[in-house]
Amino acid sequence: MEPFYAEIIGTFLLILLGCGVVANVVLEGTKGNGGGWIVITTGWAFAVYIGVLVAGPHSGAHINPAVSISLAAAGEFPWSDVPTYIAAQLIGAFAAAAIVWIIYKDHFNATPEPGKKLAVFSTSPAIKNIPINLFNEIIGTFVLVFAVLYFTDASLENTDQIIGLGSLGALPVALVVWGIGLSLGGTTGYAINPARDLGPRIAHAILPIKGKGGSNWNYSWVPVIGPIIGGVIAALLSILLS
Repeated sequence: MEPFYAEIIGTFLLILLGCGVVANVVLEGTKGNGGGWIVITTGWAFAVYIGVLVAGPHSGAHINPAVSISLAAAGEFPWSDVPTYIAAQLIGAFAAAAIVWIIYKDHFNATPEPGKKLAVFSTSPAIKNIPINLFNEIIGTFVLVFAVLYFTDASLENTDQIIGLGSLGALPVALVVWGIGLSLGGTTGYAINPARDLGPRIAHAILPIKGKGGSNWNYSWVPVIGPIIGGVIAALLSILLS
C-alpha cells in the first residue's frame, strides 16, 4: 500500500472509531449514552491501535500532522513528504467524520444540544482559558511524540521501517494515548492531533446536521497549533539528548 493511501485509511479508522465512541456516549438514545470519560478514552485508545495496526507497515502510521512535522524537525522524515502525509490525514479524518454522522444520524436528530453534536466532531475546553488550554495540548502532544522519538531510538539509518507511531508498535502507542487521555485530557479533550480536530470540524461545518449550531472556529487554532508546538519541542529535546 502506498504511504498516501495508508495514511488516509489509518486516519480514517482512527477518527471513525474515535468520533464514533464520542457519539455513542454523548448523543441521545444510543446504547452507550452516558458511558463517561473512561469509555471515551478507552475507545480512542482502541481507535489508535487499529489505525496504527493498519497503516504502520506502509507509512509508519503517522496519522497525525504533528507527528509528521516533528519527525521532519528531528531529521527522521523528509520535509518534502510532510504535505502529502498531512493531506492524506485530513482527507481520512474528514471522510470518517462524515460516516460517523451517517451512522448516528437519527441520534443527532434526537439530541437538542448543539454542543453535544459538535463534541462528536471536535474538541473544546471544559473551562475556556486559552493559555492553559494551549499549554495542555502542547504537553499532551509532547508526551506522545517524545515516546515515539526517544524511547524507540528512532532512526531512518538503522531500520527499513518508516518512522512513525508504528515504530512503537500498535499496542504500546495505544496505551500511551490512553494514558494521555486519562491523565491530561480532562481540560481540552486532548486533541493531540491537528487532523483529528480540524478534519471533523470542517465536516461539522459542511454537513447538513440538524440544529448543529456553530463550529467554534474561534477555538479551532488551539488543537492545531498546540500539538505542533508540543511535537517540535519533543523533537528538539530528543536531538539534544541524543
